[in-house]
Amino acid sequence: MFVVSNLIAALAGVLEWTLSFYMWVVIARSLVSWVSPDPYNPIVQFLYKVTEPVLEPIRRRMGYGMGLDLSPVVVLIAIMFLKQFLVRSLHEWAARIG
Repeated sequence: MFVVSNLIAALAGVLEWTLSFYMWVVIARSLVSWVSPDPYNPIVQFLYKVTEPVLEPIRRRMGYGMGLDLSPVVVLIAIMFLKQFLVRSLHEWAARIG
């Protein structure tokens, strides 16, 4: 059973790292949007390509409140929830079956 436990723990670790990385990408995207970035810059293109599929549907549903795009805040809250709930649950599950 320890193999399954280690697999679940490893999955939780990778998921936690991925969520943390994506959280920083969303933060970077938000910071870049405050200035007028060069749209041909490869870093700016990467940030937009990676975050737009997640931010755009939220933005469409929420609209712009007082001229502010709050979709990054919603995504960051969702990431924090997933890290607290899903990752912690996977770690605890791995500890119980191990």
